[in-house]
Parts: sequence; C-alpha cells; structure tokens
Amino acid sequence: MALNLHEGDRQQPIVLTVPGLNGSGASHWQTLWEQSRPDTSRIELGMWSRPRRNAWVTKIDQAIRGAQPPRVLAAHSLGCIAVAWWAELSGQPWGWPVAGALLVAPADLGARPLAAELADFAPVPRRPLPFPSILVASEDDPWIAPDRARDLAAAWGSHFVNAGPVGHINAASGLGWWDEGQELLDRVIRVAGGHGSVEEARTILAVNGTEAASASFLGR
Repeated sequence: MALNLHEGDRQQPIVLTVPGLNGSGASHWQTLWEQSRPDTSRIELGMWSRPRRNAWVTKIDQAIRGAQPPRVLAAHSLGCIAVAWWAELSGQPWGWPVAGALLVAPADLGARPLAAELADFAPVPRRPLPFPSILVASEDDPWIAPDRARDLAAAWGSHFVNAGPVGHINAASGLGWWDEGQELLDRVIRVAGGHGSVEEARTILAVNGTEAASASFLGR
C-alpha cells in the first residue's frame, strides 16, 4: 500500500533528537547521528540530571515550533516519555507538525520504587500518539521489561521492534552509529509528511521490512 503522495508535495523532514536522563554522551548513538547526519540536531532540554516534566515539554514545544515542518523525533529513554507528554498536551492533529518518531528504550515509570529523578514524569500518557512511530526495545533493558515495552507500544499505536539483548540501547550497549537504528529512522522519515491515514502509515511501518530489521538485531 502506498501513500497518496506526489514527490513534489513533500519536504525532507528535520530530525530532532530527544535524550533522556543525564543527556547523551559522546559515544551515544544520538550524539553520533547529530554529528554525521545533516538533517539531525538535538533539543537541548537542560536540567539533565534533575529533569522537570513541564520544563522539558516546553523545550520540546519550542524546538518543534522553531524548526521547519515536517519534523521527526528520535527519542531515547526518558526522552520518549517527554515526547508522549508533549503529544498529550499539544493537541496536534495527525501527522503535523510532528510527522513521525523513533522511540528507543522508553523508561518504565510504572515500576516501584520510582527513582526521584523520574517521578515528575509519571504517570506515562497512554493515548495513541498523533503521528506514526516505531518503538524499539531490548530484551534485557534494566529500565523496562519487554512485555511492558510492548504494552506501551500498543497504547501509543507504535510499531514494536525487538532489538534483542542489547541493554538500554545506549552508549554502554556498544552500538556505535547504530546502523540498524538509522534504518528504522529512515523508515519513519519515508512515511513522515505523507497525506495517508493513520492506518496507512502504521501499515507501511509494519510491512516495509521492520520484521527483517528485527531479525537483523537478533542476529548480531
């Protein structure tokens, strides 16, 4: 199934990365993407070690409004939860101005006891996100169990990808530039900015090789 879209109607999306708690260091895939991809830049959320939900959501909103649409978000850990809160509070219609998201290793805020640094972001919004998205989770992530990640993907309307046993999918996972993740990001970008329905976008994300991508993770 193809989106009802002419090439002349679409613009190349801008990718905005949304790091999690304590930010993303020099060897994190988000930082490496920002350095190597001309379409990618970071949302500087600030308050990295003691984040506040409203402050982060405001920074995300300012960055989205300040960038030319369409925008695609590439979030990690607590950044995924911040994106969900932005979607909850922004009231944007389907697919515009945020046209898609790659959500990697979201933090589980349903666990108890909840770390003080995360408490301001709980509870996690569970409404479907107003843009197509892929949620990537690891089999041995200390911050979220696979079944919890799959449940969150279902609530958000995200296509779920199993990354295999790669920890928190961060710098410690040794992924480097994380080529498989960039393939998933590029899949979101191809859908972003289209004029198709919710069902069309989600079908494209699910069918266009995501299962193969999942297998490539597991075969690492």
